[in-house]
Amino acid sequence: MCAAIAGANAGCPELAPSAHSDDPHLIERVSWLRAAVMGANDGIVSTASIIVGVAAADPSPRAVLIAGGAGLAAGAMSMAAGEYVSVSSQADLEGADIAREQQALQEDPEGEEAELGAIYEERGLSAETAALVARELTQHDALGAHVRDELGLSEGQAARPLLAAVTSAVTFSIFASIPLIAAVLAPQTSVISVVVLTTLFALAALGALGAQAGGAALLPATVRVVFWGGLAMAVTAAVGSLFGVAV
Repeated sequence: MCAAIAGANAGCPELAPSAHSDDPHLIERVSWLRAAVMGANDGIVSTASIIVGVAAADPSPRAVLIAGGAGLAAGAMSMAAGEYVSVSSQADLEGADIAREQQALQEDPEGEEAELGAIYEERGLSAETAALVARELTQHDALGAHVRDELGLSEGQAARPLLAAVTSAVTFSIFASIPLIAAVLAPQTSVISVVVLTTLFALAALGALGAQAGGAALLPATVRVVFWGGLAMAVTAAVGSLFGVAV
């Protein structure tokens, strides 16, 4: 969060150390986990779908290799660019809101303190306790309190465009290579079946890894990843087959 605050207030103090420094909360992984899972899932699904679609129309090794390689390279760059632009927009919004809070604190500190007290009162504190908490937090770090409790921003969840872009591109490339390698090693007559089975297995593993990293239930996460990945390949194979017949 202080990285975002720095743009509006160079003197932003660091947040206090976590009370669970030896056991960090899983939500702190959101800045990279979302990009990693998205990149990995898109890498497997899009590359496998391209390979299956092309193989349904022309299963020659050359056609499959060119299509899969192009899909891997283009997809990795697209994911990196997309993540960087979208997360940069999020960071811009966060910075703009922080700047507004800073200006409001300069123009109407009493009103902002009362607003903070109202927030705590809505969360269950008595009016007296809420006012006391608001006053003490304002004296300690007024901007930090408003950023955290009014805007709902925290350092662990702050937008990090470069981290998101690199994470997404790397995981896309790694996981996209799985169906590509399977296609290269598979006999020409069974490219589609080998790629589909390999991809479904990889998606199941990805779903399980994502669930474990995020502390979620294993089965639902695995099933949804496999289902949507399988559906994407089925649709692409049908389109490829249709155009293959037409040619």
